[in-house]
Amino acid sequence: MHAILNGRRAAAAALTAALLVPLSACGGNDDKKADAAGTPSASAPASAGAKAANLTVLAASSLTDVFKTAGQAYEKSHPGTKVTFSFAGSQELAAQVKQGSPADALVTADTKTMDGLKGETNDAAVIAKNRLVIAAGKDNPFKIDELKDLADSKIKVVLAAPEVPVGRYSKQILDAQKIEVKPVSQEPNVRAVLSKVELGEADAGLVYKTDSAKSGDKVVTVDIPDDQNAVASYPAATLKQSKNSEAAAAFVAWLSTPEAQKILQDAGFQKP
Repeated sequence: MHAILNGRRAAAAALTAALLVPLSACGGNDDKKADAAGTPSASAPASAGAKAANLTVLAASSLTDVFKTAGQAYEKSHPGTKVTFSFAGSQELAAQVKQGSPADALVTADTKTMDGLKGETNDAAVIAKNRLVIAAGKDNPFKIDELKDLADSKIKVVLAAPEVPVGRYSKQILDAQKIEVKPVSQEPNVRAVLSKVELGEADAGLVYKTDSAKSGDKVVTVDIPDDQNAVASYPAATLKQSKNSEAAAAFVAWLSTPEAQKILQDAGFQKP
C-alpha cells in the first residue's frame, strides 16, 4: 500500500513540474517584450535614450568653413540629428539671441559677447582659439611686412567695426603699438574684411589666421608676432530658450572631444 501511495505522489510531483516549465518560459518572454517596448534593462547604455533633433546653431563668421565640416561629422556619428548653422558677426548673433530668435546653441568669437548673454545662455566652454594676421592684396604690391606699415596713408586698409570681436582685437593690437590707422571702411564681420582685400577694394586688412589661410593665393598672409598679437577665444554654450536642450548640450559637449578638436586644429584653430 505504501509503495502505491509513494508512486502516486512521485507521478503528481513530476506532472506539476512539467506544467510549471512553460509558465516560467512565458514569464521570461514577457520581460524581453517589455524591454523591447522601451523599458530600460540594467545593461542598456546610458546614451540609448538620447533623442535625435533638428538643431540650429548660431556661430561666428570665422567658423563658417570648419563648422560645415564639423556638422557633417557630427551628423554621421549621430544618425537622425540635423545641425543647421547660422553664421554672422558675434554682435549680430547676440542681438538675435536677445530678440528671441529660435536657436539651440551659440558659439561666439570672444568671451565678452558670450558673457553679455548670461541671462540667455547656460554655462559656456571655450572650444578653440585663434590669432590675427595681416591679409595683404594679391602679390602684396606695397610690400607690407609688419603692423606699422598699415599707418601709411597710401595703403587702403579695411578693418572690422569695433563692435565686432575681430574689430575689437584689431583696435587692441594697433593701440598697443601706438599705430594710427584710418580705415577706408569698417565691416560687420571678418569675412567682409577679407572679401574687400580679395576683390582688390582694399590693400590690406586685419583678419583671423584661419580666414586668411582659406583664401589661397588671393591674398598674402603676413604674420603678426605673438608679443604684438591678440588671442581670440571661442566659447560655446546652449541657449536657455532651446526646445532641444538635451541634444544641444550633446553637440556643445562634442565640440571639446578629440574628434571635433582635430577638425578645428586641422583648419588652423588653436587648442582651447
